[in-house]
Amino acid sequence: MKKILVVEDNIDIHNIIEELLSKEGFIISSAYSGTEALLLLEKQKFDLILLDLMLPAMSGEEIIKKVNHIPIIVLSAKCSSDDKVNCLLSGANDYITKPFDGKELLARIEVQLRQKYKSDSMEPLKYKELELLLDNHTLLVHNQKVNLTKTEYAIIKNLLLNRNQVMTKNKLLESISMDTEDCDENSLRVHISNLRKKIRDYTENEYIESIWGIGFKIKE
Repeated sequence: MKKILVVEDNIDIHNIIEELLSKEGFIISSAYSGTEALLLLEKQKFDLILLDLMLPAMSGEEIIKKVNHIPIIVLSAKCSSDDKVNCLLSGANDYITKPFDGKELLARIEVQLRQKYKSDSMEPLKYKELELLLDNHTLLVHNQKVNLTKTEYAIIKNLLLNRNQVMTKNKLLESISMDTEDCDENSLRVHISNLRKKIRDYTENEYIESIWGIGFKIKE
């Protein structure tokens, strides 16, 4: 379940938001001031922040500047274009003026969480000397780029994603079919052999292990 930090000093509005989100299955943490919000952010991890701007002790604008890598949706009675532009340029991901519609708020939360998930899923896959950069389809061995074909990239990606288990030939073919059509059971061994040779140009370690009669896995 996703964790959302609600930063709102108006108790009535805070309760409305908390009830709305709780019904949708979100885990809610509450802060009623800017300083309280920062304390919670130091101790816990959140998937999203709903942030009022006019807060005691520290303004929402100040909080935006101190937060990184967490989507922020501003919920504020401030409705001028300057307020919206300044918050968005400072790092907020979205801006909703009060009073707000509950369905619209939920929709905007869903959009931000979806984008965060996509961003998180693009984190590099790292294993010992190997680093696979998912955002630009690049394999690094000892920080040196290995030139791969589309099929070779799909193979190493799926083996790294499932490195704690053996992937049968059929399962591997099914998984890489999302990235390439240039592979069948007859050519799979050829692609893997070529991939091994390319990795071996940069390291003496073998990383792709054949499990006789079953399939392949990342060698531990």
